[in-house]
Amino acid sequence: MKQRVTGGLIAGYVVLVVLATVYIYPFVIAIVDSFKTDAEATQDPMGLIPQTFTFAAYERLFFDTALPLWAANSVFITVVVTVFRVFFDSLAAYALSRLRFRGRSAIFALFIAVLAVPSVVLLIPRFLVIKELGLFDTYGGMIIPLLADAAGIFIMKQFFDSIPASIEEAARIDGAGVFRTFWSVTLPMATPALITLTILSFQGSWNEFAHFVVSRQSPELNTLTTGVGALVSGQLGSGNQFPLKLAAAVLMTIPVAVVFFIFQRRIMSTTEGAEKG
Repeated sequence: MKQRVTGGLIAGYVVLVVLATVYIYPFVIAIVDSFKTDAEATQDPMGLIPQTFTFAAYERLFFDTALPLWAANSVFITVVVTVFRVFFDSLAAYALSRLRFRGRSAIFALFIAVLAVPSVVLLIPRFLVIKELGLFDTYGGMIIPLLADAAGIFIMKQFFDSIPASIEEAARIDGAGVFRTFWSVTLPMATPALITLTILSFQGSWNEFAHFVVSRQSPELNTLTTGVGALVSGQLGSGNQFPLKLAAAVLMTIPVAVVFFIFQRRIMSTTEGAEKG
């Protein structure tokens, strides 16, 4: 029996190592190729040791492109969207979880239905709405449609449902209103869910591409995703430009990776709220 268990553990670790290698290897290739010359990256894209180690791709990104402007736009939009999305999603989820009103179940069913609709299907209607409201090619048009999402509301509602409503009774007895109870009692207990939603919101808004394509036109409003997309399309001349494109991809990945690794241990457990309650 002990030999079987040991063999099973070894086999499990081997499978995990193989899967980790398959997942990490493309990212390693991207990092290595970003330090190669364009000719070397074209001739030997899979090589793990650059024959000529150079920072030329990163220098071109910072001095020959509008990368600092793209990064500033991405940071601004991501921070605003993350803060307000976490607040609005939590507020809507609390209303659906705690308030009793006619049509509550139907509204929640609509949120679930939205999750089943591919986001690309909504791009044209979203563009038409933004255009009619006069928000096209503005920060408002890029930010406002992202301030709430059905997935975030669903996550927060499920967590609020796991918290016993009796915990809020003391606050109501003391005269606290609905919002005060939500803000001072229930929301602090939902820290694991808030952290999860913050990570997902940050990652989603930082990596957003399709929405920014249809909501803006001016180069000054480019984010990292749309700016790098222009580079991939061959904006900086002939050649494959592999090091330049991969260097941009590596730089884009760093903020999301840092946020994830900082908070990975705090990502919520679906039963944590109920256990704490």
